[in-house]
Amino acid sequence: MKPTTTFRVGGDLEIRRLGFGAMRLPTEPADARAASVALLRRAVELGVTLIDTAHLYGWGANEELVAEALHPYPSGLLVTTKVGVVRPAADAWAYDARPASLRTQVDEALRRLRTDRVELLQLHRIDPDTPLADQLGALGELRSQGKIGRIGLSEVTVAELAEARSIVDIASVQNRYNLLDREYEPVLKACEAADIAFLPWRPLAPGAADKEPEIAAVASELEATPTQVALAWLLAHSPVMAPIPGTASLGHLEENVAAADIRLTRDQYDRLNRAAAPPC
Repeated sequence: MKPTTTFRVGGDLEIRRLGFGAMRLPTEPADARAASVALLRRAVELGVTLIDTAHLYGWGANEELVAEALHPYPSGLLVTTKVGVVRPAADAWAYDARPASLRTQVDEALRRLRTDRVELLQLHRIDPDTPLADQLGALGELRSQGKIGRIGLSEVTVAELAEARSIVDIASVQNRYNLLDREYEPVLKACEAADIAFLPWRPLAPGAADKEPEIAAVASELEATPTQVALAWLLAHSPVMAPIPGTASLGHLEENVAAADIRLTRDQYDRLNRAAAPPC
């Protein structure tokens, strides 16, 4: 099987389908921060063109780290961030996607990322206390102002995605998904039907090879690691899939990126699919 290596987010913004999630990167102390900066730069050197961050990750510290490492951003690099979760107190968090709050959050993200436009801005969670039309309407206005290029969602159902698409164009969905956890398969299929990028968070199930021996078996056949096999399966499973595995290890980064070159045979793909398929 030879899956495509790229995808056009929103129909026009081309990315390589294997990205990087920055959530795990430490921002302190100084030596750990320097290592995080080096890792982000190495990711881009290896050809990664999608970097995922969020306000929630360190309450802005992760966005600042990404900017420190990669600004001025090279041509073709998509840095996406997420808003909609705030910190009302030092030891608390809350959903907040009221229009005024979203406008403030986006302006703060632009400042931290050192840019005047976020090409893909994702709503981290739908705020249950604010009408969806108000939330997405505010993001649509920000897009009209040029502060946002495209709008995405995170952790949504098929019904929520359909409702959102009746309000604004949706370019991406970021839901939990991996070989051993396919609860959101219906959402993935809806994304395929609409040509919407699907960015699975937690794309790797911890201890997957121990939980499912077939993963280890296929890895042995390919002279690859179980992690690489799990990522290769995601890329083979859907043309709209754009995994964003995260790590703070240079070795694991290089291992993950190399997974894009692994080609599963149809038999290997089918075996993995059957072995780890969710119960009916």
